[in-house]
Amino acid sequence: MPDGSASRGPVLLAIAREAIEHVGDDFHPAAWREDWLREPGASFVTLKRDGELRGCIGTIDPHRALGDDVWHNARAAAFRDPRFPPLSPAEHDGLEVEVSVLSPRTPLAVTSEADAAAKLRPGVDGVYLEYGHARATFLPQVWESVPDPVDFLAQLRRKAGLPARFWHPDMRITRYTVDKFR
Repeated sequence: MPDGSASRGPVLLAIAREAIEHVGDDFHPAAWREDWLREPGASFVTLKRDGELRGCIGTIDPHRALGDDVWHNARAAAFRDPRFPPLSPAEHDGLEVEVSVLSPRTPLAVTSEADAAAKLRPGVDGVYLEYGHARATFLPQVWESVPDPVDFLAQLRRKAGLPARFWHPDMRITRYTVDKFR
């Protein structure tokens, strides 16, 4: 994110909360007054209640304005995450909202699982894995619960629907960082 990202956090969080709380309202992208909200951006919106995950949906690569992306991902995290039922109005109180704005992905040239584990930066890197039609990502925040790079990669492969210890030379790994706001 460009300079001044710390001051942008409250704006992004307000967009996410408004998207969740005003479900029946029409969406008006032209309402973004700040230029940086109209620039392409990729984001994830993570919802928690009582410290437990309640929804997390996002975009890996930018394909729409950042303000639109946060709005759409907040609604999706609240109402369309397939792991959870739609958020009820009673759950709005005490809902923790986190917005992560992703940097562009960069390829990680690796030849093996050990090579990948050695090159990853725990706590810093978000990781996107691709093999054939299988794809999965973990935000950098996942390192808090899976600090070991080998376990991190195993769980990421499992999330992609692959065996935990599977490795193939055609597997592609890219990494990214995030600016996160709570």
